[in-house]
Amino acid sequence: MLEAAVSGRSAHSIIEKTAVHDQLERMLANLHFSHSRRFPSFLRFIVEQTLSGQADLLKERTLGIEIFGRAVDYDTASDPIVRVTAAEIRKRIAQYYQDPGHENELRILLPAGSYIPQFVWPQAKEESLAAPATEPKEPAVSPPTTEERPRRLWRNLAITACACLALLLIAFGAFWKVTQHSALGSFWTPVLNSSDPVLFCVADQNQYSAIALRDALNPSHQVLLKDNLTAVVINDVKPIVKIAGILQSHGKKYDLRGEGSTNLLDLRNGPNIFIGAFDNAWTLRLTRSLRYRFYNDPDMSKFGIIDNTFSSQPRWTVNRYEQMSTNNYRDYAIVARFEDGTTGKLSIIAAGIGRGGTIVAGEFLTDPDHLAQIARASLLAGNKQNMEIVLSTQIIDGEPGTPKIEAAYFW
Repeated sequence: MLEAAVSGRSAHSIIEKTAVHDQLERMLANLHFSHSRRFPSFLRFIVEQTLSGQADLLKERTLGIEIFGRAVDYDTASDPIVRVTAAEIRKRIAQYYQDPGHENELRILLPAGSYIPQFVWPQAKEESLAAPATEPKEPAVSPPTTEERPRRLWRNLAITACACLALLLIAFGAFWKVTQHSALGSFWTPVLNSSDPVLFCVADQNQYSAIALRDALNPSHQVLLKDNLTAVVINDVKPIVKIAGILQSHGKKYDLRGEGSTNLLDLRNGPNIFIGAFDNAWTLRLTRSLRYRFYNDPDMSKFGIIDNTFSSQPRWTVNRYEQMSTNNYRDYAIVARFEDGTTGKLSIIAAGIGRGGTIVAGEFLTDPDHLAQIARASLLAGNKQNMEIVLSTQIIDGEPGTPKIEAAYFW
């Protein structure tokens, strides 16, 4: 059982502040927050300000200035960094408390439409019920009067209605959990049911001519040695880890290869998952004949996704110069599942124009809420097995927000 505390009050006891600080550090050490610099600094700032009685200062402009270093007169309408960050934090908080083991912890919540956190305290202990020294005599019960009978009837009906409502809510909760699980399964079942191992085909880079190695006795000392390395972009690792977690939890075997060392025979051995777009030749080959395909201009300054059925001009674009100079832009990605006519095997695509797009593509394909949207759309389209979805996400200071569906096609 939990009892809520008002978060904006001017004073908190030392015990309360200590408990909130401990819980905050516990949350920020969790994987939902620890891999980001922006989310911990934001959450820590608003919690500290609230505990110090400064909750009334937690406005969008103030947060943009204090946390993200924006100018005093910056335009909050064109720069939504505070709103985007808060929305992502709300989602990660919900994910944290949904994970097993966190149910009875003190809760730090960020209500929608507000930047003032709320603290929900675990109930300290059950109320003690003291048994009376002597049993009281039961009062004589007189039969209900004519006026009381209708009241009791309505009271009994109300109790019955409440009980029915509670049962419906419990049933709905169970149904929702099953639906969430089935949404994940609806996309991944064809892969999981295959008797063949899964191959990850990932973008690789062979541009390093030297490697920095550390001295065993003095790790702060590094020495550059010539070497030939095949490297994987760290942001591509995130979707690989997420998807591999689903495969591993179902006992599915998988292998990982760089796109440069992957050949057609490899792709004919089982289902294939392609990560990355413009640094993965296989992704570009496979999506070339789909409805939505990747595009770039000759000088590689403009990248996009084209809808082949309407125009040869890209509908969703990223300007490379804007991307590199501001690190704040809108990125796009393609996620797809289809049987490839060349290999005869199932292909999964998780590829963004930029690195942030690839991250949210992996997030989309492993989140039951997102896949539930696709399951419903697929059902309306006649339960087609092949699908392609265009996603978008807002990139703020290099960090992607939540994915949004821009277009979907089923065949």
